Amino acid sequence: MIFKVYFQENKNEVPIRENTQSIYLEANSVEEVRKKLSDTNYNIEFVQEITGKFLEYEKQSNSFEVEKR
Repeated sequence: MIFKVYFQENKNEVPIRENTQSIYLEANSVEEVRKKLSDTNYNIEFVQEITGKFLEYEKQSNSFEVEKR
């Protein structure tokens, strides 16, 4: 499964919508995604599984790249 993770780069800063970034990860569950990112300093806002038409739409983006962790 592919998950889209919305995050801020620093856990110590207050989340600001304009600074939200996203990455794509392959994992079996939301818990696995969080575990894979536990060694980062990311302030994870939301983890969303993407499938079907939503996944096809995301693949059309120039920024779509599934990270390997």
